Amino acid sequence: MSDKMKAVVKTRPEFGAELLDVPRPTPADDEVLVKVRAASICGTDVHIYKWDDWSSKRIGAKALPQILGHEVAGEVVERGKAVKSICIGDYISAETHIPFPGDLQAQVGQMHLGERMQILGVDRDGVFAEYLVVPEAVCWKNDKSIPPEFATIQEPLGNSTYAVLGENNDVAGKTMVILGDGPIGLFAVGVARAVGVTDIFLVGLSEYNLEIGRRMGADHILYADDKSVDRVAYVKDHTGGFGADIVLEMAGVPQAIDEGFRMIRKGGRFSAFGVLSEPSISIDYNNSIVFKGCQIHGINGRKMFDTWYRVRNLLASKRLDISPVVTHKMALDDFKAGFDLMLEFPRKAGKIILFPDKKELAAAKGRE
Repeated sequence: MSDKMKAVVKTRPEFGAELLDVPRPTPADDEVLVKVRAASICGTDVHIYKWDDWSSKRIGAKALPQILGHEVAGEVVERGKAVKSICIGDYISAETHIPFPGDLQAQVGQMHLGERMQILGVDRDGVFAEYLVVPEAVCWKNDKSIPPEFATIQEPLGNSTYAVLGENNDVAGKTMVILGDGPIGLFAVGVARAVGVTDIFLVGLSEYNLEIGRRMGADHILYADDKSVDRVAYVKDHTGGFGADIVLEMAGVPQAIDEGFRMIRKGGRFSAFGVLSEPSISIDYNNSIVFKGCQIHGINGRKMFDTWYRVRNLLASKRLDISPVVTHKMALDDFKAGFDLMLEFPRKAGKIILFPDKKELAAAKGRE
């Protein structure tokens, strides 16, 4: 094994990243070294690639250089002397949120949250590389029947699953609006279908992605920029006049938030996942929340490891087919082309998977 590796590195506080030869990391006592079989590009990676205001404030120029990426599947090739449950040869993915044991949230079972929690590819080197090191505490053993191109996206799929199921998993037989046609929204459509949601409304902008949403199981497709359609009235007309039981906001735009609260029925649940570019917005607090008696559920990650368990079972059982969302597979060397696709508007890509090993890429394409 060489002491060098290829990695996609954010070197400067400006647009772009570089493919560099960097030192291969060495695991600490509680960490494992993972050979990356597949990694996938996330919206957060795009924020960092562009180096927008969020990246500048959240990461800062002083933290650079730093390896990008946080969604991964790989094989453990070395482990620290204190590692107990993860073995060399294990096929794993990694929970992105690395809990700090002293945080109250970690102590009360909310390990995906925390004041001092670290995030892969944000607070420390990420996964767009031939190798990475991660703590044993965030390793998740994959079902071997799940190919790397799907195993790597269990992390964002977990976001969608948590958003769909909520805290009580009470969704079967209910109606749901999904606002946003990015990969998270498209995954949510498939999860909702798999767990028994009976009427699924998908709202978005991209004809390409909305067609994927139709294939994933959306019952109703609504264009967010179609001024000829009253989307709130449409949802109410198709839910007995009451509004949807559950609304997932995954677009991160004021229009979606405003329409979402008007689409939800009294006593319903609003799951908030989308991140606004400007965090302050105006909302009718009394009529949208108080008098409506709705729950608001903020989604920041996945429940460790309850959501991972459910996602693994959905994929391994083939109850959930996410293949329509995986639109592009490419070599790690071609990462710039992947980011170009993610930045294109309107979107013409779902989930983009990167492979450090071109033989692994060939094998993945052979499974199409």
